Amino acid sequence: MVNTFKILAPVIKWVMKLFGLIPKLVEIEPGTVLNIWLPSETSKTTTPHTNKPAVVFLHCFAANGILTWLFQAISLSNTYSVYVFDLIFFGDSTTDKPDRTATFQAECVAKALHKLGVEQCTIVGLSYGGMVGFEMARNYPDLVESLVASGTVMELTESITAASLAKLGADSWSELLMPDTVDGVKKALTVGTHELPWIPNIFFRHFLEAMFDNRKERNELLKALVVKDNDAALPIYTQRIHLIWGDDDKIFNLKVADNIKQILGDKASLECIERSGHLTPLERPFVFNQHLKKALASFHTEIKQK
Repeated sequence: MVNTFKILAPVIKWVMKLFGLIPKLVEIEPGTVLNIWLPSETSKTTTPHTNKPAVVFLHCFAANGILTWLFQAISLSNTYSVYVFDLIFFGDSTTDKPDRTATFQAECVAKALHKLGVEQCTIVGLSYGGMVGFEMARNYPDLVESLVASGTVMELTESITAASLAKLGADSWSELLMPDTVDGVKKALTVGTHELPWIPNIFFRHFLEAMFDNRKERNELLKALVVKDNDAALPIYTQRIHLIWGDDDKIFNLKVADNIKQILGDKASLECIERSGHLTPLERPFVFNQHLKKALASFHTEIKQK
């Protein structure tokens, strides 16, 4: 039987083209290539339309960029210049470099945006993508004007890891996020949602076959993601940061979100979406989009007033 996700791929490509987005492979340096869904007019030039602010989407660990952000890309494409990234070792993005850190992922995204002529943008990141987004906000303040983060942390420390894994009953992030069985996929998606609907087993098998390639490299990404508490970077940000959280996030609960907001102070705002879990943009996309659009409108009003 043909994998469901292989059937969906050309359908998604056709739908995205209707909304003005196409995929493009961007070589940022020899041996390192990123796959990016971007405005079709941008694919032929390095001068994006300045009338539309750039919004850059960074995905979670369980899926590639367009599967994570499909509903948001469609919803925003008329108002914003939308860029949906596949991070390194997801989708068709790859590197021959040995670096597996979130810092390297952030560097690759920043270089790609520079090649595409994007001078300023808002980052929207979910989970792993949110951690890369925070890294970009720290290291590239002139590029990142603002940040929307969901179900994530500023940095994944050993103490946060220990507390989260103990609560989830897992020994490592790889055990949870790189399943090798259908039951493992079910557990990951159950943990990621408020209430997983009934889905036939064939879906989980197809998801397992399609979404978990580059296993060695992705396990290395997870290992490199965890930092010692004493090595965590200082939370110094110049941007406005908006947090959108599921009220039933089982991985990083609302206490984590509240803690981030307290640390960031007046620079941050927090909104909670009821009856949703860690994968809020996928589980309740229309409600998430309402919050996201409001945040983006607020950011760009503030930026114009400066």
